Amino acid sequence: MHVMVTGAAGYIGSHAVKQLLAGGHTVLGIDDFSEGKPGAIEALRTIPESMRFAFEPCDIAEVERVAGLMQAHGVEAVIHFAAFANLRESVNDPLKYYRNNTAKAIDFIDACDQADIRSLVFSSTCATYGELPAEHIPVREDYPHRAPINPYGNSKLAVEKALEDYASARNRTNRPFALSILRYFNVAGCDMDGLLGEDRTPHIRIIPILVEAALGRREGVTIFGTDYPTPDGTCVRDYIHVDDLVEAHIAVMNALQPGDTRVYNLGIGRGYSIRELVDATKRVTGVDFPVKEGDRAPGDPGNLYCAPDLIKEQVGWSAKITDIDAIIKSAHDWMQAHPNGYGT
Repeated sequence: MHVMVTGAAGYIGSHAVKQLLAGGHTVLGIDDFSEGKPGAIEALRTIPESMRFAFEPCDIAEVERVAGLMQAHGVEAVIHFAAFANLRESVNDPLKYYRNNTAKAIDFIDACDQADIRSLVFSSTCATYGELPAEHIPVREDYPHRAPINPYGNSKLAVEKALEDYASARNRTNRPFALSILRYFNVAGCDMDGLLGEDRTPHIRIIPILVEAALGRREGVTIFGTDYPTPDGTCVRDYIHVDDLVEAHIAVMNALQPGDTRVYNLGIGRGYSIRELVDATKRVTGVDFPVKEGDRAPGDPGNLYCAPDLIKEQVGWSAKITDIDAIIKSAHDWMQAHPNGYGT
């Protein structure tokens, strides 16, 4: 299949390109490098399958250009990753997130429409669920009330709604469109082969932040909030390895049938607290590092992990890397080997 990947130079997008190529697909990647790294594209060009990989620096909001690229490369399906994903930044600068994640996504859907793309997998987030009562944890896809508590979640939920309405309209007018919305529960780790990693300055995800502390690249870490209604008072999340995450995208893309609209949670089905992550990082690396306690961060729900049963039942996919030590080790190994990210 000929597949377009948006955000192809980003953390998740680059891992997706690698797996798509390994699976025999032909890939067109686009990225505007607002957060993606040229080094990720250079790394991808070193693998034997890269003869089936084309890359164009491009903003997803360039409607005519994106549509033209899709048509020129015979794109049959799209996996849309490109977005900003810093929850805390979104609280302080919400318009940045609505402009990039929502408004540009509408332009991108317009490009898909012009090119008559018939299948799209959308990278969404558990942040669309908001703060859930304890009786709804682990959360299922049919949770009746989605109320994000931060602009990042709202910006992604708006795209979910737009895509669902667009898919419904197309299917009513006899232009079948297959859609899947995948809600992530905290992606983590790096390519198990060591080729690709998470290159970001500064890091925004907890596991690379902890690894930085273990590698001596920061003085220590702060736990934001120790009074949540969780077993040890710190936030609890479901952490899915990036290789598993992109495998799920590809499995769903391959399973979609004309007219489908599918929504799945992607996670391992259990939560780890921040204190558990701290202990695991120290255990994996053999390094102790200072840990401070701070106030809660705005927009952070206390307890959020998923029931990933539906995708297993309907697609046959489930996460393979479920040990938190293995997830942390994969991040540590890549970050240790690449002290300056792809600059090394």
